[in-house]
Amino acid sequence: MLEFDKSERTAVVVIDMQTDFLEPGGILAAEGSEAIIPGISRLLDLAREKGFPILYTKEMHRSCGSDFGIEDAFEPFHCVEGTGGLEIVDALKPKDGDFIIANKRRYDAFMGTDMDLLLRDLKVKNLIFTGVCTDICVISTIHHARNLDYKVAVLTDCTAGSTRERHEMAFKLMEHCFAKVMNLEEAIREFEL
Repeated sequence: MLEFDKSERTAVVVIDMQTDFLEPGGILAAEGSEAIIPGISRLLDLAREKGFPILYTKEMHRSCGSDFGIEDAFEPFHCVEGTGGLEIVDALKPKDGDFIIANKRRYDAFMGTDMDLLLRDLKVKNLIFTGVCTDICVISTIHHARNLDYKVAVLTDCTAGSTRERHEMAFKLMEHCFAKVMNLEEAIREFEL
């Protein structure tokens, strides 16, 4: 069973809490995504009080579609630069001192970004994951984090999937050897927030 060393630095990662994934009628609104906002907000407040770094990821695509790749075989065009769809929802806007991982062109937030470099510069070893979609960008990023030897927690009530069923299946896949699956209250106790 994965154990977190509290003497090692922990960061919170907020995956793609953007209007295209959250607002009613959003291009790819994740099922139940609005319901996770209060929990994430609480976690972020507690994490800031403890001095945990907070990283927000932002999926974004050029308006010409040149960086969309084969994603169009699976999803409609979304999170387009110059549109409101790629903005982080107002209730979770980053604060001074938070970090934004922009130019995320793929599901995996490490791919083609400076996320790993930033985490290593911050001396982070443990990651707490929140955001959307559990079965797409969250799981892709967690798999990469695990392969980079970060210890990962993923919060069941601070994430939402493309559907409720896929959300639950993603946890079953991750809990075996990629992440410790827990809820917000368990994370508060685990990380002494």
